[in-house]
Amino acid sequence: MFYAGSFAIFGAVIIFLGFKEARKILTLTILYPAVLVVFEQLNFNLLEEKDVILAAIFCGVFFGICSGLIFWRGYAFCGTDAIAKILKKKLFPTVPLSQILLFLDAAIIICSAFIFGRNIALYALITQVIFTKTVDTILYGFETKIVQLEIITKYTNQVSDYIMNDICRGVSEITVVGAYTKTEHVKLVTLCSPRESMLIKKYVAGLDKKAFVTVIPVGTVWGHGEGFSDIGSDN
Repeated sequence: MFYAGSFAIFGAVIIFLGFKEARKILTLTILYPAVLVVFEQLNFNLLEEKDVILAAIFCGVFFGICSGLIFWRGYAFCGTDAIAKILKKKLFPTVPLSQILLFLDAAIIICSAFIFGRNIALYALITQVIFTKTVDTILYGFETKIVQLEIITKYTNQVSDYIMNDICRGVSEITVVGAYTKTEHVKLVTLCSPRESMLIKKYVAGLDKKAFVTVIPVGTVWGHGEGFSDIGSDN
């Protein structure tokens, strides 16, 4: 069932978002269900006895750690995040991606209440909150959802094009001068999510081993864009 759902979403990603986006989730589309099948055959129990609260907590912790490492390497799951990107592109272009993803996750948890009961839905909510915080901690310690990247590289045009066309983030170019060498450089500045920053880091490292990248945590961003707070809101 998981393979059927994963490949259905994978096919939709290819159709609506293109193969570039699909390549990011191809590995996990194949590997993750296979790992689930293997562990289903193993008679392994972490808990000594049935305890739903501990199960909810440690599921969020372990899944968050694994997912954080996966995002850190630039991969992605074929799940609600992929569906959210499709919905944003085709139906809700003005709605932030984070809000679409939140709605999808909330809908799944609400549906679980009708199928498994309200208690299970509340446990799922606990797991989701712990999962989100754990992923953020793995990627950037106790950082926030937005980071600022400052990049100095001799491949300025290639990196700028990659950020704008593949990551779909805006980039600013700032001219800076080294105090010691008096050499003029172009510094790229962009705001993105932690997972996107890892994709950018991986791309820059592949182009220029001598590139200089600074990561700055951002508490909040007021403006227009995915994951940013609306500057007109009261928050």
